[in-house]
Amino acid sequence: MLLQILFIVLGAALVIYGADWMTEGASTIARRMRVSEMVIGLTIVGAGTSSPELFVSLMSALNGTPDMAIGNVVGSNIFNTMLIVGCSAVVAPMAIAPSTVRKDMPFAILAALLLVYISIDDFTTWQISGSMISRFDGILLLAFFVIFMTFTMQQAKAGESQQQPVEASDEQEPIKKDRPLWLSIAMVAGGLTGLILGSQLFVSAASYVASALGVSDALIGLTIVAGGTSLPELATTIVAARKGRSAMAIGNVIGSNVFNVFAILGITAAVSPMQITDITAIDMLTMAGSIFIVWLFSRTKFTIERWEGWTLLAAFAAYMGWLIYNI
Repeated sequence: MLLQILFIVLGAALVIYGADWMTEGASTIARRMRVSEMVIGLTIVGAGTSSPELFVSLMSALNGTPDMAIGNVVGSNIFNTMLIVGCSAVVAPMAIAPSTVRKDMPFAILAALLLVYISIDDFTTWQISGSMISRFDGILLLAFFVIFMTFTMQQAKAGESQQQPVEASDEQEPIKKDRPLWLSIAMVAGGLTGLILGSQLFVSAASYVASALGVSDALIGLTIVAGGTSLPELATTIVAARKGRSAMAIGNVIGSNVFNVFAILGITAAVSPMQITDITAIDMLTMAGSIFIVWLFSRTKFTIERWEGWTLLAAFAAYMGWLIYNI
């Protein structure tokens, strides 16, 4: 058992560092190919920070533990909206851009509601257990992801074109000399290897521990796996909040939530359809309700205050307590 716990820690480390290496290497290669920073941020960096969830969910589904795959996404979104936003708001009140509240957050709410919808096969009973997230559902989620990315790219280009030349020059920071191309390629290859091996090790060890303790794959996915794969977002968001970059902090959370549902579950279900066993309606509704509450908080003066951050943390603690109570 102790060895398996060590494998969980080692697997999580490989996944997190692998994502970082792959993102850094790919960003350098993209710059050498004259790809704009905006495109790099929306694609390579965005995908890189969510790649732990992608590889862990995909490996979980392929290894025959779909509840861990779905629980990873549902749990990660709950961690993002309750724990990460809560911690960030407690550190420093978060100013939210009106465009984020009106245009970006509705996509995150739509993603949560769509996941609830495709998770219910029989609306006469509203039963989630036993439902299938089919290959068609996965393709549907991916279609919404394409719509989201197209909308985001258009918004980013519009914002970029409206920037004043002086503002652009003020925001520019000295760019470090790019690393050699061979090193960037090696970082991408090494990062990808770390993601694949780390996620496989993490999922296998977590499944073993769950089986040995008599704990469901769903619970492991909602807690240990979700918490481990959300560490990059937690660190990024809190650092951004401390530096006064609340727009970046909340953008990281919203983007991650949308990417988790539309892209990660979309890819996973398209590759391997998943049957839900132990994920409950409470888990799904907590995920959907948490992002709706963050949206409501954001609409008041376009700021998430410290007391609202504490409220989110209290709700997160209550949900974790409910999970432990029902073991």
